[in-house]
Amino acid sequence: MRILIIGAAAAACFTASAIADDDVTNAKYHAPIGVMGDHMHEQGEVMFSYRFMRMDMEGSRIGTDAVTPDEIATSVPNRFFGNPMTPPTLRVVPLDMTMDMHMLGAMYAPTDWLTLMVMGTVVRNSMDHQTYMGGMGATVLGGFNTKSSGFGDTRASALLRLMESGEGATSHHAHLNLGVSIPTGSIMETGEVLTPMNMTPTLRLPYPMQLGSGTLDLEPGITYTGKSASLSWGAQYKATLRTGTNDEGYRLGDRHDATIWAQYGPNPWAALSLRLAYRSQQTIDGIDPMIMAPVQTANPDFQGGDRIDVGVGLNLAGQGGAVKGHRFGIEFAIPVCQDLNGPQLETDWTLTAGWQKAF
Repeated sequence: MRILIIGAAAAACFTASAIADDDVTNAKYHAPIGVMGDHMHEQGEVMFSYRFMRMDMEGSRIGTDAVTPDEIATSVPNRFFGNPMTPPTLRVVPLDMTMDMHMLGAMYAPTDWLTLMVMGTVVRNSMDHQTYMGGMGATVLGGFNTKSSGFGDTRASALLRLMESGEGATSHHAHLNLGVSIPTGSIMETGEVLTPMNMTPTLRLPYPMQLGSGTLDLEPGITYTGKSASLSWGAQYKATLRTGTNDEGYRLGDRHDATIWAQYGPNPWAALSLRLAYRSQQTIDGIDPMIMAPVQTANPDFQGGDRIDVGVGLNLAGQGGAVKGHRFGIEFAIPVCQDLNGPQLETDWTLTAGWQKAF
């Protein structure tokens, strides 16, 4: 009985109709939780947010074609062959990887036409590998796991209003996203590995296991949103442009992200979303001389590529009681197309969940 009472009270908080149908309390007027920097605030308004994102990767691709660990170990040349104790082909193959990211953000609007945003991140990576015996062939020696965790890069941005118009029940909005990524994430993470010679040294981990870029990155973009009585929609383009070379002798590839979405919300407290997202990332320029191993993740040319995701999401906006003004969101996305500079682990799915509260 107590559970039923609590559930009924929570439902009443979300479905209360006394709250005005405005941007803060209407679930469909927020983009899917996987979109960042999608909205601005009125002068003096502050918003805090928390997001959790998990990305799961398993299996490798070269271009659009799947490739097995045995095929990689027996046919893909080792970039570092010729150095002491380095085999001619890749003898260590990643099997799967998970990346967890915690994102804590804050927004403040000093004026109606400007909103400032800052976001800090904590990252945890875990990757399983399979090691083959030195030389040639497909004889498996064993497996191992590497982990890295800590603060990632910090993002700061300004949202500048370009347009705000309304005609009847429909309105439109557009703003510029002008941001920078500050290199607060480590690029010198290490871990114990199993080599093809059956040794277990502690080495610097390859590029996907590092926590940051090591460079100050520019993040320009533009966002458009529209809304009507029961629908909302939007589009966003953002770039990540690396500046210079980091202290370890390389820079990550530039990245371009574009997304469009639509949401349906028959009432203010809930909205369902459908989103299409495209990402293109270039290969790494330069090389860290401390990252030299017979594994695909150590090769700067085996990074980046193109990917198209489809995501479905749910937004909830509290209408009264303890959850009044709180927004909760969840989105699940899967790739429908991947063309990777491989061999490289492919993405299987991404889950994003989060909370926002404006004051």
